Amino acid sequence: MINCIAIDDEPLALELLKDYISKVPFLKLVAVCGDAFEAMEALRVHSVDLIFVDIQMPDLTGFQFISSLKKKPLVIFVTAYSQYAVDSFDLDVVDYLVKPVPLERFIKACNRARELHELKTGNAPSTVNTPDHFFANVDYSQVKIRFDDIVWIKGYGDYIKFYLRNQEQPLLVRMSFKELESILPPKKLIRIHKSYAVALDEITAIRKNSLFLGDQEFSIGESYREEVEKWVRSGK
Repeated sequence: MINCIAIDDEPLALELLKDYISKVPFLKLVAVCGDAFEAMEALRVHSVDLIFVDIQMPDLTGFQFISSLKKKPLVIFVTAYSQYAVDSFDLDVVDYLVKPVPLERFIKACNRARELHELKTGNAPSTVNTPDHFFANVDYSQVKIRFDDIVWIKGYGDYIKFYLRNQEQPLLVRMSFKELESILPPKKLIRIHKSYAVALDEITAIRKNSLFLGDQEFSIGESYREEVEKWVRSGK
């Protein structure tokens, strides 16, 4: 687990950052700060591995704050100003995100931070526990979805319906296929259609242009047939 803090003087931006962090299984938010001085206190009180920080803040900018740290955690800048990107990497930051930040881009930066954290702490990838779940916004609540419980999903543009094991009604989540793929462990789902993906472990039969999960039949889209055939040939 990576302990992180979020720093931004704009309350709405800070709330969005908190929401994004809550969706990443390996992040633990230990403090939320409205300015650099609150962040200094948070660093004194907590063990912090990663900082998400805005650049333009009153009194002390994000650059000035990070430069002042003797023992610097991993840093991801989250800012509305793209012109500071080149300068930011002089501080050896993990990434530089420009608002508004798409969720998939945020998760990509977090994955990069996790890789660097593993190298920094000496944890080989084989010793790191792969997350088995994520949290999604469902009817104004954060609902835990276990990857192993996903049977199949149906996409509706920016939404996905999750059909889960031992649950009669699907969960409708505001998330795209691309966002899901960025957090999904490998070899869990296979895309068989522009609107469908199914759990590999749930596939029971494949016949010509159809794929079966028990008695349930799904059409295989033309552009996805090669990937399905490749999976069948691999035997995995």
